[in-house]
Amino acid sequence: MGPFLSSRGNRYILVAVDYLSKWVEAKALPTNDARVVVRFFKPLFARFETPRAIISDRGTYFCNDKFAKVMSKYGVTHRLAIAYHPQTSGQLEILNRGLKHILERTVDENCASWSEKLEDALWAFRNAYKTPIGCMPYKLVYGKSCHLPIELEHKAYWALKHANFVFKTVGDHRKLQLNELNELHDQAYENSLIYKEKTKKFHDSKIKNRIFNVGDRVLLFNSCLKIFSGKLKTRWSGPFTITKVFPYGTVELSQPEGPNFKVNGYRVKHYFGRDIPQLVVPDLQTFLMDK
Repeated sequence: MGPFLSSRGNRYILVAVDYLSKWVEAKALPTNDARVVVRFFKPLFARFETPRAIISDRGTYFCNDKFAKVMSKYGVTHRLAIAYHPQTSGQLEILNRGLKHILERTVDENCASWSEKLEDALWAFRNAYKTPIGCMPYKLVYGKSCHLPIELEHKAYWALKHANFVFKTVGDHRKLQLNELNELHDQAYENSLIYKEKTKKFHDSKIKNRIFNVGDRVLLFNSCLKIFSGKLKTRWSGPFTITKVFPYGTVELSQPEGPNFKVNGYRVKHYFGRDIPQLVVPDLQTFLMDK
């Protein structure tokens, strides 16, 4: 995320989240190049072991030779999200939005202390109950609930009840928690599958079924609002020709000048008609009023 207002020389936030446990890792960085990205991931591999795959956007800080060599060294598959399709990394997008909201409410008036508040925001995320997995990410990673400072400060009954200073008893209890960790992982995985099935069913009920074939001419919806300077300009560009249809709704489009590219099927619609003339529609503010 970023760039933000400089805070102790940092202007960007690099965020990573585990798809099962929902555990969040984030770090304030001065730049967003390949060097800082590699330095961010290496300690994570040492702490949590290497993942099977990493899904990222198509930024140059991920799509480069240096990052590819590190992923190849650790045996990690690097997968890229489809352009203009934030739903591919929907979990991360929701996390980024929540992280921004927390920082907005905790920083000072000059907004230059966000890097100092980042760890507190991560703590809030890690100890919040997650409906998809049915527990907190902290418990799923460490096998026990986190003792919050407010509970120990005010001598809450829950904290006193679980406080045991007999080393042998505490050690045996901790071993039992670690042995139950695999069972907790399996239960969280089953809960996430049930939750995903429910959300998929609701999502599919809102989608109109469109069938595309190779050779069909389609229009592409462009959601990049910054390029639309005129209010009357259409957001549908094209027409393009479908050259390949992939499973799960992805299609490959060809353009007269330029390479083929892939998009999600929900961003295209069938085109019936002739080629769209290349007209420049002026903004309404450029018209002179008749006197």
